[in-house]
Amino acid sequence: MKILGIETSCDETGVAVVTSDRQVLSHLVLSQIKTHQATGGVVPEIAARAHLDHLDHLIHEAVKQAGLDFSDLDGVAATCGPGLIGGVMVGMMAGKAIALAHNKPFLAVNHLEAHALTPRLIEDIPFPYLVLLVSGGHTQILVAEDVGQYHLWASTRDDAVGECFDKSAKMMGLPYPGGPHLEKLASHCADLKKAKHQFPFSIPMKGSKEIEFSFSGLKTAMRQVLDKTDHTPENLAALAASFQSTLAETLSYRAAQAMEKFCNAYPHKKDPALIVCGGVSANKAIRTELNNCASKHGFTLKCPPLEYATDNGAMIAWAGVELLQQGRTAPLSIKARPRWPLEELKELV
Repeated sequence: MKILGIETSCDETGVAVVTSDRQVLSHLVLSQIKTHQATGGVVPEIAARAHLDHLDHLIHEAVKQAGLDFSDLDGVAATCGPGLIGGVMVGMMAGKAIALAHNKPFLAVNHLEAHALTPRLIEDIPFPYLVLLVSGGHTQILVAEDVGQYHLWASTRDDAVGECFDKSAKMMGLPYPGGPHLEKLASHCADLKKAKHQFPFSIPMKGSKEIEFSFSGLKTAMRQVLDKTDHTPENLAALAASFQSTLAETLSYRAAQAMEKFCNAYPHKKDPALIVCGGVSANKAIRTELNNCASKHGFTLKCPPLEYATDNGAMIAWAGVELLQQGRTAPLSIKARPRWPLEELKELV
């Protein structure tokens, strides 16, 4: 089975061809980072136009690199939400057109589900498993019971962790996208313990027994620290390292609560897995912290390779494989959705 995947939900134009036996035949991603650096963030209309300008070429190149013709495909998968609606519509309509023209099944992919399923592109991870989804727009803990079947256990009251990363980095004068630049700056800190003493931050709502996130307070704390700190290279590196460490500890703290709940809910599950996915999962400090936490609780941490951690067509193609194997094709009348909670996928099963 060979599936073409198209991803255009934000500022990455991704196209890939993936097989049901986990071969990535082609994998192309066109970044719009330089396009959006001038505004310090993604402008939806500009992002949609960039997808429109480049998607056709990327699709043809991906099929060519895979050594295929469109007639060789078994299906066409495209992100239909959630995301910036203009960009979503560009990719979705392109996918529908290809499916219609070549009489192929169309697979409407939920962008969040694609992230949650991406580690299964690398290896066969059995359901159920615990998912920590961390990105610029989402911070959630879910249980994945099967394709299309998810239980939301935790979300954020305000900002997503990726947004907290990016906006705090912007306060520090770092370029867009802020998260990776903050991580790079933090790597220049020679003594993390000293940095955390110099710039102490605390885990939000640490006393709460509820599994939920909040990151707006950390952004405020970052602003307050910056206002009274000399912006020397050494101070900024230490500040970045302490802040990043606190974000990692916050995710780990809530993940630990969720792992305990998972063990109670699924007492007979052997070798439970914690899946960490979404763009923020590319952060090495966060991966390390979560790996230590997972090991402590008897879980195995599963993260997608870095090239599949951020938005890409391969994850959409693989989600398409999973959908087609269950016979969950979509009518060409399906609409793009700016919001599409994973729990609503149950209605489509």
